[in-house]
Amino acid sequence: MTKPSAKSELIEVSSNPLTFHLHNSQVSYVLGVEDENILAHHYYGKAVDHYSNLRRYPRLMRHFAPSPEDIETRDFSLSTLPQEFPGAGGADYREPGIVVQFPNGSRTVNFTYDSYTISDGKPQLAGLPATFAQEYEAQTLTVKLVESDAQLELYLSYTIFRDLPVITRSTRVKNLGQQPVQVQRLVSFSLDSPDNELNLLQLNGRYAQERNVTIEPLNTGIKILDSKRGASGHTQNPFCALIDPHATEFSGEVFGFCLVYSGSHKSIIQMDGYNQVRIQMGINDQNFEWWLEPQKSFQSPEAVLVHSEQGLNSMSQSFHELFLNHLMKSKYSHQTRPILLNNWEATYFNFDEKKLQDIIASSHDLGIEMFVLDDGWFGERDAPNSSLGDWVVDRKKLPNGLKPLSDYCHNLDMKFGLWFEPEMISVKSKLYQNHPDWVLEVPGQRRSIDRSQFVLNLGRAEVRDYLLERMSYIIEHADLDYIKWDMNRNMTEVYDAKLSASEQGEVSHRYILGLYDLLERLTDKYPDILFESCSGGGGRYDAGMLYYMPQTWTSDNTDAIARLKIQYGTSLVYPVVSMGAHVSAVPNEQTGRMTPLRTRGLVASSGDLGYELNPLNLLENERQEVKLQVKWYKAHRRLIQFGKLYRLQNPFETTRAAWMFVSDDKKEAVAMYFNIFSEASSPLHMLNFVGLDPSQKYSINGKYTAYGSELMQIGIYPLTQNDGDFDSAVFELKAVE
Repeated sequence: MTKPSAKSELIEVSSNPLTFHLHNSQVSYVLGVEDENILAHHYYGKAVDHYSNLRRYPRLMRHFAPSPEDIETRDFSLSTLPQEFPGAGGADYREPGIVVQFPNGSRTVNFTYDSYTISDGKPQLAGLPATFAQEYEAQTLTVKLVESDAQLELYLSYTIFRDLPVITRSTRVKNLGQQPVQVQRLVSFSLDSPDNELNLLQLNGRYAQERNVTIEPLNTGIKILDSKRGASGHTQNPFCALIDPHATEFSGEVFGFCLVYSGSHKSIIQMDGYNQVRIQMGINDQNFEWWLEPQKSFQSPEAVLVHSEQGLNSMSQSFHELFLNHLMKSKYSHQTRPILLNNWEATYFNFDEKKLQDIIASSHDLGIEMFVLDDGWFGERDAPNSSLGDWVVDRKKLPNGLKPLSDYCHNLDMKFGLWFEPEMISVKSKLYQNHPDWVLEVPGQRRSIDRSQFVLNLGRAEVRDYLLERMSYIIEHADLDYIKWDMNRNMTEVYDAKLSASEQGEVSHRYILGLYDLLERLTDKYPDILFESCSGGGGRYDAGMLYYMPQTWTSDNTDAIARLKIQYGTSLVYPVVSMGAHVSAVPNEQTGRMTPLRTRGLVASSGDLGYELNPLNLLENERQEVKLQVKWYKAHRRLIQFGKLYRLQNPFETTRAAWMFVSDDKKEAVAMYFNIFSEASSPLHMLNFVGLDPSQKYSINGKYTAYGSELMQIGIYPLTQNDGDFDSAVFELKAVE
């Protein structure tokens, strides 16, 4: 591959007035310096070759709109001007991007333009996960703003990628004064848009029902999407999009926003009285404060902005490509993932070495490639009320330790994985007896408890060092290939007795920085281990975790029909190869639903296939069907995990779901169709494929052929007879001469 010159212009700078135009063949982003050196937003959207300052904000008088003191006219006010980063306490009555309290009690800050730099590639963010790029793949604009009265500097970072419709943004504030100041809000980005008719798309939910797609019109006022849980959370993913009201999967303009952060987050979407929209994302400022000492800086997490002029599916493909190539740092980011069997629903806490070996042997006979030992292998863990923190093998269950199980797997040419919940501690544990002070709690106050466990304070170095030492010992002695990293409760009583009263607002963010520090050290030390994140399933499915762990347990809900919506919503942002998806036994543990094994297999095969059942309990015909599922998935695994995803039918809008995976060269594709509910005298529904080569002839399941144009424009009947609820079909397309 010939590397293009790093000097080709992705960022144009014009003078009189000073304007910055970030652009490639797919997207443009324009900002410029206005009167009084205010940095204003001009444009974000479809790429333009040249910008002639046509979007400079009109000068017109608005009542009750104060102007800067040095301007004698009334036609320029911060209360209406689209800004790049609004201050606080001045003439802008909309949401500020930064709030700082000074020693005199003032919170007023108004930043003005000072200077800029442009660099090839993309600088790292100290202590935070973020996207990365080679010098020839991106360029970065850093704009320096100053608050001379308050002695603050603000650095706005913009990176544009050469081949993607992506802008990343982050913010850093520096204290140049002689006294500490308290940062009470610092968003990762603020974006003002002029009058547009837009809808808001968000991913909300609850435990076992994550990432529901909700679309609603924007109205005057403020809409807040957030998590206050100390984690990104089941209830609100740190993603949203502003979309054309008529946008579909394949048409219409879409602006997607995703925060690369795993803690409490907040998105603000505000429409003012003039139908101008301001959107901001960043650390949740509730219970957040950060003391900024003289000459010190505070860095916000990164936010990813994706533009699409061809609907939601194009936006998703851009997020997927960015995260695969420029976020997931694991060596496994582009490697196919093994088919695993997890023993949780097979044994729960009730197992011994012989029982596990029997399950491993049976799994091997089915063609499964990895066995994962879930909860219950450590301490005295016979129920979920003890031993978290005591990362030593339970010798009553496993008198010979973990190594014989690992060797047993490896001798069968299978991989061996293990479940951990490192961030938690049980009251009934040796660790708690020795270090009760390691718990997040307010001394003397009543505590909240969940699952008989508390949260370890990862903001403390000694806690992280302990976890690294214990996990390293297990990893090396058990010769692990895989770790499932779980987190089964959220933060409460967020307090650290080692910090002063004025520093308690830092505890939650210090925790996340500590988590990232531990993950950085662990993944760097053991690069050959495949890590999968989990938080009661999808309770911390975010871009920050994907930086360290290239896949996530999508949801504790393994019901295939519920998973149609969960995986559909997840795929709006996160790559297919990041989604752990398992076949479980029926009736399903979470819903009680009876779903055909074929449908369960197809839904789970739409991500990283695994099994969450006891293979010893399968009937012979079921065993043969699972063998065929495993064999089929292996044949199509790279296509599914790394092909382009096209969502065809939306289970949030109909009683059907469909999606397909297409190879980069369009020579191969797999489509899956699911009929959720059957009805008497049911109409026949059509399925139109997407993403094929119109002039290419394809074989369909080896039975008949058709050209891509026919399959995309005319479509097929996916099901021609009523086989009851939860029926499914799969279509294998291969190019023929």
